[in-house]
Amino acid sequence: MGKKSDLKQAIISVTNDLVTDRRIDKTSLALIKTGFSVVMIGRRKRDSLPLEKREYHTKRMFLFFEKGPLFYVEYTIRLFFYLLFHKADLLISNDLDTLLPNYLVSRLKKTPLIYDTHEYFTGVPELVNRPFVRRFWKRIEKWIFPKLDNIITVNNSIAKLHNKEYNVDIKVVRNIPPKPVSPKNLSRKELGLPEKKRIILLQGAGINVQRGAEEAIEAMQYIDNALFLIIGSGDVIDILHNLVKELNLNEKVLFLPKQPFDRLIHYTKCADIGVTIDKDTNINYRYSLPNKLFDYINAGIPVLASSLVEIKHIVEKYDIGVLIESHDPEHIAMKIKYMLEDEKRTAQWKKNLKKASLELDWNREEKVLLEIFSKYA
Repeated sequence: MGKKSDLKQAIISVTNDLVTDRRIDKTSLALIKTGFSVVMIGRRKRDSLPLEKREYHTKRMFLFFEKGPLFYVEYTIRLFFYLLFHKADLLISNDLDTLLPNYLVSRLKKTPLIYDTHEYFTGVPELVNRPFVRRFWKRIEKWIFPKLDNIITVNNSIAKLHNKEYNVDIKVVRNIPPKPVSPKNLSRKELGLPEKKRIILLQGAGINVQRGAEEAIEAMQYIDNALFLIIGSGDVIDILHNLVKELNLNEKVLFLPKQPFDRLIHYTKCADIGVTIDKDTNINYRYSLPNKLFDYINAGIPVLASSLVEIKHIVEKYDIGVLIESHDPEHIAMKIKYMLEDEKRTAQWKKNLKKASLELDWNREEKVLLEIFSKYA
């Protein structure tokens, strides 16, 4: 590998603040393996955590608007001009909200473009009841998508949806995290968690509408000697705080803000159950395969999950937990009690989780990225 100044440069763009997006971190490291120097572009929000030192360059743009149409207009313009006036041998656009400026610059400068769609963007719940906004994004997708040569997505279900609609080849790279390397696991005491209570964990950077968090909190009314630990951010966090107060569950529910990669795994390993109970209310959730599922598997904790296609396949294939049949809080409580009380089943789940962790390996997923990136190195 040559000097940094001699390396080809790849620019990766996202609309988040880079702190908790593990997929783009893994993408950057894969680019470095294939001989690229990497710049990752996102945004800095007013409440963004500081970025730890990484093996690649990062740039976070501070924007006047943090949400809504004006945010996307401002971000698109700023990103377009950044890409236009900075050298790049390869552009990587993450999700539909970064695709337009990347596509325009790739055409103007004849720079190769790779598009990584992390979800079925036009099917997200935030757009379901906003037909005008959904049509706007759909028009952009329909205009650009069929013209792309390199498209990646997170699971087979979403790949099939896009292939059926646009008849394009799509590679699948699942959001399996690398195996955590930690010299010492932090104890519950060191993390400020109760040592004698069972811990039910919900983690994620997108704790949003229709993800079952409200019903999980309501289920805690029927569960004793346990703590529901919620780590992360999202658009229902304030609603969840109010619900906890309303139901007088302050002793049973604990909120923590989003954590850096290397610290989050310590909390995950301290839990007894990992929760991922998104609802089948929109096409994006129906075919989702959330990062947290693989985090739970790597941490060796049994999973309580909803029966969504991709999640159900993993949970049943490896027998690593329980699926819920409804989002009724009492039903959720019943499933949690069963998981906490059946020690024989827990022992079997733990054994199966070790096997699942070995087979669900990032090194296998990364090979797809390395093959694509090597064409441009």
